[in-house]
Amino acid sequence: MIWIIMIGFMIIGGIVSNQLKSKFKKYSKTPLSSSLSGKEIAEKMLNEHNIFDVSVVSVTGKLTDHYNPKDKTVNLSPDVYNGRNISAAAVAAHECGHAVQHATAYSWLEMRSQLVPIVSLSSKMMNMIFIFGLLGAGFLKIFSFNQMIMLIILLQAAITVFSLVTLPVEYDASNRAIKWLKKSNVSNGQEIVQAEDALKWAAGTYLVSALAATTYLLYYMTLLRR
Repeated sequence: MIWIIMIGFMIIGGIVSNQLKSKFKKYSKTPLSSSLSGKEIAEKMLNEHNIFDVSVVSVTGKLTDHYNPKDKTVNLSPDVYNGRNISAAAVAAHECGHAVQHATAYSWLEMRSQLVPIVSLSSKMMNMIFIFGLLGAGFLKIFSFNQMIMLIILLQAAITVFSLVTLPVEYDASNRAIKWLKKSNVSNGQEIVQAEDALKWAAGTYLVSALAATTYLLYYMTLLRR
């Protein structure tokens, strides 16, 4: 049963991921009317929100864009950092949306930051349990079936909570990005529609992840009842 669920979400996740890549590839070929680069858009959005202690830097890779609250940096991939297109504008503004959240002490972002070390440990422990379980490791036999399932439920619960908390953080960052793009005059009406479309699919990846995490948790809970 669990393998069917996992395969199902892998397929759904793959579809959403491919659609996301397709949208960003499409909109990366659409020049921005203002001709601003992702770096310039990010710096402009930060300045207009009176945020002057956050740096905009370039990082290697594709779709590696993120905001780091620890060192206060908006990290943009080369295509976004140097790009002067719809995709670059949408991503740069979205990541700055996280910086604005941080500067305004957005509660959901603060909660997610506090959960990071917990979910990191939970994920590692879950992987260890499944790997040792597949190898038939002896130490797992010291636990009863119910004890093992209970441990898995606790670990999965932490992962699920993190996934659910991530949703409002990501959707809010996108909403802040679109709201700013509309009033900043760096993009026109059609470009806003395209930016919204791109960010919608990006948020879809987090939605699928949250649904998968919740489904796994419910499945493990049914095992305990048996």
